[in-house]
Amino acid sequence: MKLITYILGVVSISFGIVAASFAQQSEVDPSQNIITGQWHLSLNTGLGVMTNPLQGGDDLPLVLIPEVAFYAEQFFFDNGRVGYSLKPDSPHVFNLVAELNPETRFFVDWHPSNIFALSTSNSLNFAQNEQSEQQPKIAINELNKRKWALDAGLSYHYIYQQHVFSIQTLADVSGVYEGWRTAFQWQMHRKLGELQIKPSLGVWYKSAELNDYFYGLAEKESPYGAIAVGSSWQPYAKIDARWPLSEANSVRFHLAYYDYSALDDSPLFEQTYSMTAFIGIDHIF
Repeated sequence: MKLITYILGVVSISFGIVAASFAQQSEVDPSQNIITGQWHLSLNTGLGVMTNPLQGGDDLPLVLIPEVAFYAEQFFFDNGRVGYSLKPDSPHVFNLVAELNPETRFFVDWHPSNIFALSTSNSLNFAQNEQSEQQPKIAINELNKRKWALDAGLSYHYIYQQHVFSIQTLADVSGVYEGWRTAFQWQMHRKLGELQIKPSLGVWYKSAELNDYFYGLAEKESPYGAIAVGSSWQPYAKIDARWPLSEANSVRFHLAYYDYSALDDSPLFEQTYSMTAFIGIDHIF
C-alpha cells in the first residue's frame, strides 16, 4: 500500500512541477496551432529529478509526467493554469489567469500546481535583512504547515517572429499570504532541422509577504525569534528540446535552473537553487 501511495504521489507531484515549468509554453505560443474545442493529452515517460533546496526536503524523481490542456475560443486550461484570453488572435496577447501558488511544492507531498516551476547565479535581492548573522538551519518538518494559496492576475505576451516576451503579475486571492509576484520572461522558438528547442530566460519578483510566509519563520517556529526574509528578485533559465520520432512520439529533454540565493538569509535553505532535469519520450494521445 505504501508503494502504491508513493507512486501516485510521484505522478501527482510530477504533474504539478512540470505544469509550473511548462505552463507558459503552450499559453504564449500561437504557432503551435492548437485545435480549439478538444482535449490535448500527452504522457512523458523517462528519467528526471527536481531538487528541493530546503533543509530536510527530499528531491523528487520524475518518471511519469502527464500534460493536460483544453483550449476554447478564449477560455483555456493548461496544466493546472486556467485562463481567459482577451485578445487571442493578435501579436499582443492578454490573459486573465489563475493558478495555485507553486511555492508550496517544497513543503507538501501532494501539489497539483506550476511552474511553475515553477524561478542564475547572482542574487538581485534589494531587501537587506537586519539579521546578518548566519542563522542555524531548521528542517521543514519542524515548521507549521504552509497552506495552499490561489493566485490570480494578468499575463501579457508579445510575439515577434520566433521570440515571445512575457510579463505576468499574480496576487494571492485566497488570503493565505496576502502578497504578490511578477515575472518577466523571454522565450525563443527555434527549429534546427528536426530539432525543436525553446530556451527561456526570466526573473521573478516576489513580495516580502510571499517570501516571509513560505520561507520566513514565525516566533513559535524558531527558538531564535521570528525571522523575515523580505522581497526578492529570483532569476531562472530553462531549455526544452524535442526530436520527433513519429507523429505521436518525440524524444524530450528539459532542463531548468531556479535561483534562490536572494533568500539565503532564511535558515530553511540548504541550497541556493533548485533544478529540474528530465529526458524521455513524449507520447501524444
